[in-house]
Amino acid sequence: MPWPVLVFDIESIPDIAGLRLLRGVPADIEDPQVYADWAAERKAANQSDFMPLYLQRILVISCVFRNADGLRVHSFVDRDGGSEGKVIQTFFNALEKHTPQLVSWNGSGFDLPVLHYRGLRHGVAADRYWCMGEGGAPDDREFKYNNYINRYHMRHMDLMDVLALYNGRANAPMDALAKLCGFPGKLGMDGSQVYGAYRDGKLEDIRRYCETDVMNTYLLYCRFQKMRCGFTEAEYEQEIGYVKQTIGELAPLEPHWQEYLAAWK
Repeated sequence: MPWPVLVFDIESIPDIAGLRLLRGVPADIEDPQVYADWAAERKAANQSDFMPLYLQRILVISCVFRNADGLRVHSFVDRDGGSEGKVIQTFFNALEKHTPQLVSWNGSGFDLPVLHYRGLRHGVAADRYWCMGEGGAPDDREFKYNNYINRYHMRHMDLMDVLALYNGRANAPMDALAKLCGFPGKLGMDGSQVYGAYRDGKLEDIRRYCETDVMNTYLLYCRFQKMRCGFTEAEYEQEIGYVKQTIGELAPLEPHWQEYLAAWK
């Protein structure tokens, strides 16, 4: 299997400051009311209260990074409510440094467009990510035929999209696929509960939830590699054992990894 691999997932909340700006809401109206008024208008118009992607403020980007040196889990977190741009820039810096295969579950439909819009807002630089081989440099030519942007290239693999054969009607939820393959699946919450958890001051719970989600995605990616013979059966079993060992080393430090191992039967 080609390394390095970077599997990622984001968690986001409504950008109330952006919503306030676009709607011209007076400063004396509190944030919860701004959101409630918008949601009520949407409901009255029989529209979804799911915030548009350009108004999704990124809280957490969690990554599983696998290379020849091992497997690491790390999260970039906006802990002060004002570091979203730095979080996004740090993520793209990792791509710049390692040029990994990027792996996601519905990354093309959600995570990456959100990163694009929010990165644009904050003036983020992501040269390697946007490279499509037009520069002429020898090390860039391969990006013409395999880049992060093209849906049908493998430098970014949206595993949900690939498994559905690029047919949205065939998409499957990550939680269901993980559990059907014998992995733990989602723990703690789901995406619809993130904003409520944030308002309750549970940022670390959101970070932990995001990390277990991205681990599920990595395990499904390993399973996919076995199916396409990127792993032999023995290599797959060895990698799964290594993942369990790594999580076991994290478990004494973080309770969500203890829960994850307990759910992995």
